[in-house]
Amino acid sequence: MTSTAAASATIATVGSDAAPSWLSERLADGSHPDARRAFNVARDTFIAGRRIDMGSLALSLGVDRTSLFRWVGNRDALLSEVLWSLAVPTLVQAEHANADTTGGERVADILTHFVDDLITAEYFRQFIRREPTRALRMLTTKESPIQRRYVATTEWLVRRELGDAPLDGAIDPAGLAYLLVRMSESFTYADLISGDQPSSVRARVAFRLLLRVDA
Repeated sequence: MTSTAAASATIATVGSDAAPSWLSERLADGSHPDARRAFNVARDTFIAGRRIDMGSLALSLGVDRTSLFRWVGNRDALLSEVLWSLAVPTLVQAEHANADTTGGERVADILTHFVDDLITAEYFRQFIRREPTRALRMLTTKESPIQRRYVATTEWLVRRELGDAPLDGAIDPAGLAYLLVRMSESFTYADLISGDQPSSVRARVAFRLLLRVDA
């Protein structure tokens, strides 16, 4: 990302700007109404706690599966954009809810808020329980753009709040962002990763320790 783009980025845009996908660009440019319509129905289906099934989605749109795949790509591509579209307002809300802090404390508070929302969003937990292997693959690896967008967003937060040499230069912003995201994933998906209970309380402690908020 150029310095000009970084300066104009917001917590809502920096992730998709850093890791665009074929579908995200189709949805953003406004010239593919069929793709937008299919995406909106899929998003509503997900929020309702139901599985996004490409056959059922095509049927509800009155088209065949071939047309649907031409509009939005495969199921994982569509699901990735649905998941990120729900992450964005959650991140925005987390930022607004923690506007009274700065520095490492604000980074820790925003990420804690985000983790807590993911843990308590029932439709999201339903997805994780219903498709645990796919969820982990899509959310915690580079198989989809979600993790790359989350890392980019976190790096943007780190640079904004802690500058280009965070923690007295002990680590670069990209490295710190990656560690914070891996911590976030560990506590958000603890039930899938280690059989433990997801916990935003423990995530907050870990974030604050790493960021030296209480030092």
